[in-house]
Amino acid sequence: MALEESEIAEYAAKVKQLTDALNQVLFGQEDLVNQVVTGLLARGHILLEGLPGLGKTELVKGLSKCLDLDNKRIQFTPDLLPGDITGNPVLQETEKGREFVFQKGPLFANLVLADEINRASPKTQSALLEAMQERRVTVLGTTHELPNPFFVIATQNPIEQEGTYPLPEAQLDRFLFKLEVYRNPVETLEKIVLNREIGVEPTVEKVMTGEELATITEAVREIYLPDVVANYIARIVDGTHRGQSKCADAIKFGASPRAALGLASAAKAKALIEGRINTSFEDVAAVAAPVLQHRIILEYEARIEGRTSRDVVDELLQEIPRQELDLPSTLKDS
Repeated sequence: MALEESEIAEYAAKVKQLTDALNQVLFGQEDLVNQVVTGLLARGHILLEGLPGLGKTELVKGLSKCLDLDNKRIQFTPDLLPGDITGNPVLQETEKGREFVFQKGPLFANLVLADEINRASPKTQSALLEAMQERRVTVLGTTHELPNPFFVIATQNPIEQEGTYPLPEAQLDRFLFKLEVYRNPVETLEKIVLNREIGVEPTVEKVMTGEELATITEAVREIYLPDVVANYIARIVDGTHRGQSKCADAIKFGASPRAALGLASAAKAKALIEGRINTSFEDVAAVAAPVLQHRIILEYEARIEGRTSRDVVDELLQEIPRQELDLPSTLKDS
């Protein structure tokens, strides 16, 4: 069913309320807040990277309060076991006698904060894979469905820090966005000092219900994706593979088809946020870096030269032309 412009305007206004509320939780990080909300509306998991104390955890807690979602926090540590997050069968007395009853772990929530995810062992990190992709977990051969909606927002410290483990490539691919959280300028620090106290959480009001969020995320799926924009997405992802673009010589492994699907979903979400019924080239370019940068593995020589995957994505966007197919006149100004 085609969306009406009035519906899109209503949804966009509701999302604006959400971003405004989150900006009162995390000062001076408007771009980060907009990207987190975009990823959420695209039904994707998000990885936040930054040094401790920059507000990553506060942002996630504020998001759960704004949306009135059931949320759980998992503190990842080196001794955390897979069963500690998925849950385990526990021997209990029942009407049928003593038998094993599955006790749900903290993954059974609408919004899961995986705090300092890269401090856990790779074995425990991998336990998230099925949950993030299939939105279910399997314990001792029995499958258990996770709540709907289900989002994982993970935080990690830079891998150069002591006691951290790089996330497996397969798990990184399950995150729609990887976003970097930067330190605050002096003006923002002053505002934080005047308006925050250690140990006191900011007051956050509910902006929308889980049902309203589900309605908006379903509307995102109905946003029109023109053929020319889909072609642009395909050429960008193809350009991350050796021989398909000039900058691909710096790339060891390129992005997967899942990245192309992620680009499309995120571009649709951005279009809805801006109150438009169709996606544009600009939408795709705006979300390309957070979608692709963690899915690209650079050659050793490129890393030695100081190039980052973000640099390569920016180069790729400059190289790939935005229009290859004939663009309908009604979409030229989209």
